[in-house]
Parts: sequence; structure tokens; C-alpha cells
Amino acid sequence: MKRILFLALLVLVGSQSYSQKKKKAATKAPAPTAACISKIDNLTAEIKSGNFQITIAGKGKTSDAIIVKSKDVGTAPTDCKLSSFTASAVKLYLLQWTEKTQIKTGQKTEDKTIIYSVVYEIQSKKQVFSNSQITNHITEIVSLGGTAATETQERIRREGFEFILNGDGSITQKNKTQESKWVYKPDTMEFVDARKK
Repeated sequence: MKRILFLALLVLVGSQSYSQKKKKAATKAPAPTAACISKIDNLTAEIKSGNFQITIAGKGKTSDAIIVKSKDVGTAPTDCKLSSFTASAVKLYLLQWTEKTQIKTGQKTEDKTIIYSVVYEIQSKKQVFSNSQITNHITEIVSLGGTAATETQERIRREGFEFILNGDGSITQKNKTQESKWVYKPDTMEFVDARKK
């Protein structure tokens, strides 16, 4: 009798150690909100009064600002970079920043990264070009054929265009299937398709 109980206990312990166990999901700590500040010339890209804006400092004048993004819209910007370049003999400013969000639902996690690139003509306070590139990293636990077995699948989905500022002040947008080149037209203060210029 003792042998039967010992064998039953051994089988029970052995089956528990070899059965598939559910993995605990690793929780990511939220990234600390870094101040998104970048300066060039008399311009400062910053978050002020909750709004993401470009502040224009003038000599002896009160500061003026271009609101890039209202405080009520989306997530906070990170990795800001403000730079200048010349296109068609006009000085323009490029503001680039990143926004990251995470969406978790039961068996699925989406980490979305959006890179924004926006060109401004500061004298008229006009946005002359805008681009966004989205990378969505999806991790999902999928059931295999109606059994209790599961598998973790990962995939990356890309949307939008990669933004490239060329040395001559033109802009190239490209993705897997297409590529477009844009040139600045000063009289209309906008970038136009280089093929239609």
C-alpha cells in the first residue's frame, strides 16, 4: 500500500513540474517624462503651460509662440530636436519629436512609436511641411488549434513615410513601395512634388 501511495505521489509531483505553466507578463515601468527642450537661434521648442510649442524670443519684445500640439491631445513628446536649414534661399526650421504609447489588453500588447517631422517658416509662423512615421510592435499570445497550448507571436507594423532632409533643402519621403521628393516653393510657402515643379 505504501508503494502505491509513493508512486501516486511521485506521478503527481512529476506531472506538475512538466505541465505547461502560464508565463507571467513582464510589466514595463512607465518611462520617466523627460523635459522636451531644444534651442536654436532665438527659438526654443518646449512644453509651456501644458502646450508643446516653439517660443520665439525677440529683442526687447515679449516672446511669441507657435503652438505645435495642444496639451489635451495625445501623449507627451520626447526626444525633441530643432534645427535650421536653407531651401530655395529661405531659412526654414525643422522640429522633430517622438511620442510613445502602450496599449495592453488581455493577451495583446501594442507598443506604438510615432516620429513627427514638421517644417516651419518662422517669419510668417507657418507650418510648410509635416510628416509622421508610425512603428507598432505587437506582442500577442495566441491559442494553438483549440488546445490549451499557447504561443507568443510578435510582429511589427509600419505606417507612414520615413522623413529624409537632403543637403540641398529638399525633402524625401519613402517607405517600402514608394519614394517622393519635395522641393520648397517660396512664393506659395509650401513644399511641392519635385516632378510637378
